[in-house]
Amino acid sequence: MKQFFKGRGGSAAWAYFRTMVYAVANALVCEIFVFPNNFAPSGINGIATMIQYLLGIDVGYLSLIVNIPMLVVAYFVLERRYALRTAAHSLTFSFTLILLSFFDLTPIIYQATDTGGGILAALAGGLFSGALYSFSVRLGGSTGGTDVVAAFINHRYPEYDTVWIIFALNVSVAVASFFVYGMEYQPVILCALYVFVSSKVSDSIFKGARAAAKFEVVTTHPEELAEELMKKLRHGCTLLPAKGMYTKMEKSMLVCVVNTRQVVEFERIIRKYDNTFAYISTVNGTVGEFHKRKNKK
Repeated sequence: MKQFFKGRGGSAAWAYFRTMVYAVANALVCEIFVFPNNFAPSGINGIATMIQYLLGIDVGYLSLIVNIPMLVVAYFVLERRYALRTAAHSLTFSFTLILLSFFDLTPIIYQATDTGGGILAALAGGLFSGALYSFSVRLGGSTGGTDVVAAFINHRYPEYDTVWIIFALNVSVAVASFFVYGMEYQPVILCALYVFVSSKVSDSIFKGARAAAKFEVVTTHPEELAEELMKKLRHGCTLLPAKGMYTKMEKSMLVCVVNTRQVVEFERIIRKYDNTFAYISTVNGTVGEFHKRKNKK
């Protein structure tokens, strides 16, 4: 139990609470936008949704049947912290769906009356689910189902790209929905739209939180430029020797990684220095001491 109450970067109990809140919100998204509009979401939950449509078995029970055995194995095979936080999300999600089945949710559900309304339902479902997924993963767990399967495969075969496995499963769900929902194309399109929006939103949140911009600046004024950059942008610089092969002139290169919102200010600063040019590249993530330095008094 010590592992439950202590965790890296803060209180693990608080992280579990947030995970369960995200799971409740995810269940509400399904009840409000997905189930009333007869299309399947992504992954194993998509399969459970189609079974619910065909046989009337609540997705909450199906999710428990699928996830509990996988989570037990994951606890002993994968990282325990990951297994416990995934269990917190999966169990809360399932129990919330079961609990909601006893209430009349008609006043709050969004049930489309035309194709445009169905598209809005898929967009809203994908938007909220993608955001909630990224929040859960950033806490060290996952939403269960397909993610746990991918984690097993990655553990056993690290060289395999699990992205393609998840993609193949989602394609299978989309194809199967054609037959499940009365041989119609609309559920297939809505499923594909849901998957696309969900993946784009989660990917944007993952990258947006860690993205940065890297400048490599060739200059003959390294000391003055570095001092102004560090003073105004409050990020450090790394100095490297450089030589112009055309002019044979000895120069210096400054490497500086800044937040994306500081790019315009960075460009404004380097334009003031002659014999200076820079090129910029996108950094997908930063690790370690990437934070604003304190200016010396």
